[in-house]
Amino acid sequence: MRVSKEQLLELMKNKLVKAGLNESAAQDVADVLTFADHRGIHSHGAVRVEYYAERIAKGGITANPNYQFEQTGPSAAVFEGDNGPGHQAAKQAMEKAIAMAKESGVAVVGMKHISHSGALGYFVEMAAKENMVGISMCQSDPMVVPFGGTEPYFGTNPIAFSAPSNDDRIITFDMATTVQAWGKVLDARAKHLSIPDTWAVDAQGEPTTDARDVHALVPVAGPKGYGLMMMVDILSGSLLGVPHGVHVSSMYKDLTKGRDLGQLHIVINPAFFTDLDQFKTRISTMLDELKAQPAAEGYGEIFYPGERGRMRSEKYDENGIEIVDDIYEYLISDDVHYDRYHGKNRFAE
Repeated sequence: MRVSKEQLLELMKNKLVKAGLNESAAQDVADVLTFADHRGIHSHGAVRVEYYAERIAKGGITANPNYQFEQTGPSAAVFEGDNGPGHQAAKQAMEKAIAMAKESGVAVVGMKHISHSGALGYFVEMAAKENMVGISMCQSDPMVVPFGGTEPYFGTNPIAFSAPSNDDRIITFDMATTVQAWGKVLDARAKHLSIPDTWAVDAQGEPTTDARDVHALVPVAGPKGYGLMMMVDILSGSLLGVPHGVHVSSMYKDLTKGRDLGQLHIVINPAFFTDLDQFKTRISTMLDELKAQPAAEGYGEIFYPGERGRMRSEKYDENGIEIVDDIYEYLISDDVHYDRYHGKNRFAE
């Protein structure tokens, strides 16, 4: 099924309101989810709505949270999320970080006690649109084996980066510290597709192509990804006094309780380090030079981070965003949720 960006946002917003979120929170969450689907990141879009709706309805996401923001230094702050919707908490925290960086040059804002916040690219692009450099990272529930290990310890622990150019191009780099994000496995399951044998291992620790046989994901680039996911967990977890590693709450085990997750935004104002226009011009020059590079056989051309997502957005603007039929039928239904996530394991089983 194909729907317009506006239709999709409205469908998701209405479902979240029906689940119990206030209008403002539902709008913010739906906006982040729509951003993901509009870029072709379907693992972080409409496929998540039913899960969010069930958690909201059962009290595991605070429907009307009491957010608190404390600036602890000229460039440091902590955002208390009261286990409200992570998308809204992360958006508001980024707005605060941008304002701080305009004044002090750098801002580091930690969010604690939040729920899942979705695609991090959304938040770092907020900074880039204000002529800032944005970095964001967050922890997630354990589903990744440490390098050389057999059982999950860390989460997919993503990190994102964005920077402006002197034209309408924005660099947006958003990656899980695993070979692939768990959401991509969920997406493959929903579409009954196989996965590459480099994404995950089965219960015996062997590579698998069956999305339903996945026991754990593997770090990107072996020990390097393992080190990166540890760094993310320390900066977005331990640094903020929330549970770390294997102690991070399960996405599905108990949907009546808040998840107490952590996230960290870092915003850098280039104007405090160099001439802003020159900085943006250098970024544009870099992108031009990369696009002029000869591509290896089979690659066609060189893309900069975030470029293909924007190309998908342009196609979706013309033809509509493609949504799995079952998900669309759920969104237009009167059902809030189908009571199928509470009490499940990390793979929603």
